[in-house]
Amino acid sequence: MSDSQDIFAAGGVDAPEQPAPGAAQPYRVLARKYRPSRFSELIGQDAMVQTLGNAIKRDRLAHAFLMTGVRGVGKTSTARLIAKALNCIGPDGQGGPTIDPCGQCEPCRSISEGSFIDVIEMDAASHTGVDDVREIIEAVRYSSVSARYKIYIIDEVHMLSKNAFNALLKTLEEPPAHVKFIFATTEVNKVPITVLSRCQRFDLKRISPDQLSQHFGMIIEKEGVSAQQEALDLIAQAAEGSVRDGLSILDQAIAHADMDGDGEVKAAQIRDMLGLSDRGAVRRLFARLLEGDSAALLDAIAEQYKIGVEPLSLMNGLLSLSHQVTLFKVGRASDPTLSEEARQQFSDWSEQLSYPVLHRLWQLLLKGYQEVQQAHLPREACEMALLRVLCAAEMPDPGKLAKMLEQGVSTAAAAAPAQMSAPPPAAEPVAQATAAPAMARESAATVLPTEFADVITAVGRVSAVLESILIADMRLVSLDPPNIVYQPARPIADADIRKIADALKQQTGREWTIVEGPGEAQPSLVEQEQQIRDAERQAILDAPLVKAAFEAFPDAILLEDEDPRPQESRSA
Repeated sequence: MSDSQDIFAAGGVDAPEQPAPGAAQPYRVLARKYRPSRFSELIGQDAMVQTLGNAIKRDRLAHAFLMTGVRGVGKTSTARLIAKALNCIGPDGQGGPTIDPCGQCEPCRSISEGSFIDVIEMDAASHTGVDDVREIIEAVRYSSVSARYKIYIIDEVHMLSKNAFNALLKTLEEPPAHVKFIFATTEVNKVPITVLSRCQRFDLKRISPDQLSQHFGMIIEKEGVSAQQEALDLIAQAAEGSVRDGLSILDQAIAHADMDGDGEVKAAQIRDMLGLSDRGAVRRLFARLLEGDSAALLDAIAEQYKIGVEPLSLMNGLLSLSHQVTLFKVGRASDPTLSEEARQQFSDWSEQLSYPVLHRLWQLLLKGYQEVQQAHLPREACEMALLRVLCAAEMPDPGKLAKMLEQGVSTAAAAAPAQMSAPPPAAEPVAQATAAPAMARESAATVLPTEFADVITAVGRVSAVLESILIADMRLVSLDPPNIVYQPARPIADADIRKIADALKQQTGREWTIVEGPGEAQPSLVEQEQQIRDAERQAILDAPLVKAAFEAFPDAILLEDEDPRPQESRSA
């Protein structure tokens, strides 16, 4: 019996069972289990791999690297691979830096396990201050313990404080020869330009859906699980270019498939799990939109809602579908996950729908998506948005509307009396030509403006400035055409009075007399409008609800709408 068992026996307690040799290891999620261990396993980043490979072969290694990109595209994995590539010594211990690390030597194994003493990983989100950076600055002076390079991997580097960045600048610009820095960030715009200029930057791209689908298929085979290709395509689309997000969804899908009994990952299960809309159902809904069948449209929305499809997901599916139809129309269809039936349907729609219709459809759906996103009643907002699309389908587009207006003008011109379109005589008697203005003046003189508003309109046809004087500065005492008696709201120059009289003579053919005189004057038009607004404001202030609001909030003020009158009609 061992010493530990003796201790338990002395206390009268049974010793715990020892774990059996070779016991099962704790489950590792797919995102960790299939993390790339060499550059050849890193998908979608060929340009970066080639650049690093050439730099290693030519011994042109930068002293600092910056990896940027969306989540889950391999920034931290790439940083570890670079650390392996620079410190690999080969199976025989004689190797040098290589783009294809062996994975067998002590540095490669230790870096993969995260236990290598000369590769220091730091999370900048929890080590943001100057003191954390000062520790790095002090440590870089010492050479590596057993590796070729001492490598600092700082994840989410944009979280460092401004002072921490400044403290690191000098060391980052001229580090010792045995030190390399590798930074990773999802928000490169938050990294100071002084840091960016000292690093060799690599922008890791989103992984395309077809690459993700192939990658997931390979993992499914290694896991001994079967899956429908459509299910893998749906997961690849939902991942939005992130390998880690896709593997997390795949992990969940495998667990969901085991519950079903046959162990196969099916597309229907993925839709249920993620709340995605069926592509076929979205195409049928799109067809109802184009047919203009409102009853069938509402039934289709209700059917999707009943099976658990969120209205926002439905609007997103329609937006994606309208975009795909537009791509088919321009000959740039690029979705490899579409079935042959879907391709044929998209091709037919692209031939039927014009560019203006497709663009208008996109704008209406986008507006509807925003409304559903903000609505307290998403389903009702979705129905109203799609019914609005049906109503808008019956309206002519701006181009057709312009043509209709042009045709209407042409028709009206054609219906005019023939004598109106007849050309004038080639010559006129001189007496008749000279008498025409006099006849016009005589005709106009018989119809003089009897209202002050008509006087203002007549002057406004000659000068907007004179019109504004009549509106803002003149208080009418009496109007007896062609005589006007007024009082000024503010001084009016004699020259302006003469110009107003000349303008009225030009419009009516009669001499006008405009004089300042005594009597009871009406307020100017601007003053009348102000009186109306004051009365309306007072009516609002006298309302019981408003009074109660002012009593509850003594410092409150009543805001007025912007003055709708033209600038020239406002009083100074």
